[in-house]
Amino acid sequence: MMKVFVKEKQRVLDDFFKVDRAVIQYEKFDGSISREIIRLNFDRGDSAAALLVNNDEEKLILVKQFRYPIYTKEKDKAWALEIVAGTVEKKSNPKDTIIREIQEETGYLVDSVSQIFSFYPSPGGSNEKIYIYYAEVTHKNRVESGGGVISEGEDIQVLEIPFHQAFQMVESGEIVDAKTIIAIQWFKARIQD
Repeated sequence: MMKVFVKEKQRVLDDFFKVDRAVIQYEKFDGSISREIIRLNFDRGDSAAALLVNNDEEKLILVKQFRYPIYTKEKDKAWALEIVAGTVEKKSNPKDTIIREIQEETGYLVDSVSQIFSFYPSPGGSNEKIYIYYAEVTHKNRVESGGGVISEGEDIQVLEIPFHQAFQMVESGEIVDAKTIIAIQWFKARIQD
């Protein structure tokens, strides 16, 4: 493994999200050591997400909610269509997190989920890792209305989107969330094999 020297590290934001500022040096590919450089790390914690599929009706179960960061750039896309997702709490794990989030956000109760992959969505600025799961549901799995946790400020709309329509929404740019695009593209390739 190549060498990294963390010369200095300071937490510059300690809120719901955290930001650390570090002065580092690292081993370059030619074996020399870089000059001291400053890097920031946006530490938002890891996330778990799931693509919910109702194969009987050929629909994806997606959620729609307001996303302020999108609003700052594209007001018309601020109510984003996404797969179910949530932050992995310190005393939890990605699998338990997503099973809980599925019920809170959509009202569907699932016994099992299958992890399809994990990735770093923005490794140049954040250490967040997203774990993507897949779960199949039917209407029998819907035990409550969903909509999120009101005390956490969530206001979530649950939508059932036909497969072909979801694929078109990705292609047209109507779906702008990266984890959702990745999961839908994975699913599209899977069913076309």
